Amino acid sequence: MNVHHIVIDDKNPEHLALSICRTGRINRVRLDDSSCRTFGTIEIGAHDYAALFHYGITEALNRLPFISETGNGLDSWDEAFLHNSSLPAMQEITATIASSIKPEAKERILLGWQDQPVGVAYLRDIDPVKFLSFLAALGEFVRESAAEGYDLEFLL
Repeated sequence: MNVHHIVIDDKNPEHLALSICRTGRINRVRLDDSSCRTFGTIEIGAHDYAALFHYGITEALNRLPFISETGNGLDSWDEAFLHNSSLPAMQEITATIASSIKPEAKERILLGWQDQPVGVAYLRDIDPVKFLSFLAALGEFVRESAAEGYDLEFLL
């Protein structure tokens, strides 16, 4: 089989339009707020979204008691909530994983593939320095959320 390799380029709008190129966000919410307001948001770009899964952060965070409609916890294509009382544990998990990421170790990962109508492998370059910067911003967002009594809504 002849397979084409496409390395996702975040500057290419055609690449960003591909369904394999996922983004998300984390909102500050109050679980007891019936109006479903958000009180702040951190966006997860396509690069950082892929890195969250690549470095095992989503899997590690699933040790926490997420609330989701599907019951799958924190997962792609799902909405999940994390109560304020679990935010310190979230911070500890992400900080532990961040400490194991080597800033000089850039990687190329396989996002997915298709067989039909032609074979295509979708790849993405992961820049650990960029991702560590995202994790620092996420850590600050979670710290502020915890201090102000907010819960988090994950839209992945």
